[in-house]
Amino acid sequence: MMYLYLFTMFFRVGLFGFGGGLAMLPLIFQSVQEFGVMTAAEFSDLVALSQVTPGPVAVNAATYVGFNYSGLAGAVAATIGVCLPAFILMLLTMKFIDKFHESRGIQGAFKGIRPVTVGLIGAAAIFIGENVLVNGSLVSTKIFTGGLDYFNLVPILIFGVTILLVGVFKIRPIKLMIIMGIAGALLCG
Repeated sequence: MMYLYLFTMFFRVGLFGFGGGLAMLPLIFQSVQEFGVMTAAEFSDLVALSQVTPGPVAVNAATYVGFNYSGLAGAVAATIGVCLPAFILMLLTMKFIDKFHESRGIQGAFKGIRPVTVGLIGAAAIFIGENVLVNGSLVSTKIFTGGLDYFNLVPILIFGVTILLVGVFKIRPIKLMIIMGIAGALLCG
């Protein structure tokens, strides 16, 4: 029964989550919270792990949640659940896309979907940022800030340095994750 539950939960995520893995994170978070599968802190770990492992973020997240909740069979059920809707929709889309490619309605729908995708990615960034940079428990170096409990200084520095290294020095993501993983282990561990 729990495998059907995991399959159904992630089938719903796969069916209604548009815009790729990062855009699907808010929907995945709502689902795991609604069903009580993991805490917000565990979800932040899931996001980090999903980013550093090869493959699509949503698939990695589903696999992680399924395995965390009920082992290998749970991982398989959740992974199939999140992948199946996209597979079915792509088969249907391939059949009809040539026929409707020039449609103004289809073009308009794409113009409406693109900003939603950016908004969903922004919502995921805000959620993750809040859990990692503010009110988290990653380091003991905390700064009191009136309305907020505290900021975590080291993760904020890692965040800022990451933006600098990507934006200015064009460091590749895998190198950055290794460098910052080591920095986090040394400074936060």
